[in-house]
Amino acid sequence: MTIEALGWLATAVFASSYLFRGPSALRRIQAGAACLWVAYGLAIHALPVVAANAIVAAAALWSSMPKRRPEA
Repeated sequence: MTIEALGWLATAVFASSYLFRGPSALRRIQAGAACLWVAYGLAIHALPVVAANAIVAAAALWSSMPKRRPEA
């Protein structure tokens, strides 16, 4: 796969995330796209792309996790 194809794949996966109705699924797909963007950033040696998308992936995964309620 070429570097350019990786960038287009990341774009397509991110755009497709809006087709999912559930917020958790949307965030997980967005996290997957962000991971692809991290790989793309590494391939083009762009640290800002890597850092921004690592943060986005972590936030998307964290916010898609079921929330635990404190036990009474």
